[in-house]
Amino acid sequence: MPLVKMNDMLRWAEDNNCAVGAFSVGNMEMIIGAIKAAEEMNTPIILQIAEKRMKQSPMHLIAPMMVSAAKNAKVPVAVHLDHGLTFECIKTALEYGFTSVMLDGSLLPFEENIELTKKVCAEASRYGATVEAELGVVGGNEGDTAVHKITCTDPEKALEFCEKTGVDCLAVAIGNAHGNYPVLPELRFDVLESIYKKVSTPLVLHGGTGITDEMFRKAISLGIRKINIATASFDALAMSAKKYTSTVEKPDYFTLSPDMADAVYENVKKHIKIFLNK
Repeated sequence: MPLVKMNDMLRWAEDNNCAVGAFSVGNMEMIIGAIKAAEEMNTPIILQIAEKRMKQSPMHLIAPMMVSAAKNAKVPVAVHLDHGLTFECIKTALEYGFTSVMLDGSLLPFEENIELTKKVCAEASRYGATVEAELGVVGGNEGDTAVHKITCTDPEKALEFCEKTGVDCLAVAIGNAHGNYPVLPELRFDVLESIYKKVSTPLVLHGGTGITDEMFRKAISLGIRKINIATASFDALAMSAKKYTSTVEKPDYFTLSPDMADAVYENVKKHIKIFLNK
């Protein structure tokens, strides 16, 4: 299957009243596990990596792997830059062949977020790529030590933002947060419903790790068409490695590697089933 645009998947999700899973990766094993799950479930997925994660997974190494995996997959795969913070990183991702990029201007003043998003949209259009933006502040952290306080997306501002930028999809803040939730979150479905009624742009839910199946399904019914899963996959890989090294006398990479890939595969497959309402 060819490497595809994320826009194609968003339309598919809308037509099928479901959400496409966007799974963060950081190494070869994570890529292998995610693709294996998608192929087994015969469903499109998004491979993604956040700009801040490139301290551990440099762009020049991880990007070619992600793009190559997508091109050789048996199902449609989009490759997405998650939480792009700099125009330079976004441009580099597009040059490597990413079919989707996100500008995260959520911590900027509203008008500045609009202007930077418009700039990214103009650049991405040269490559035929999809653009995601964020309005409101999703809590937690995105790869550094800073913890952001949740600020729910204003439905009226969401409408204005989408109209002025022409962005392809919008990440919203409804009480969701990155990382592991210390307690079960109380998602503001009333806010999400209000946004959904005002905005025709596909909506994105970040901070998917730890949200219940019922919450996912409720969010999908209210217009969420892309759901990000990162921490759950990273945790699954790390726990798999810990379990392996604690149970063998002499650790062997060639046994450890498929174990880690399988742990990610199981996590991705579990979430795909939920997002497809299966």
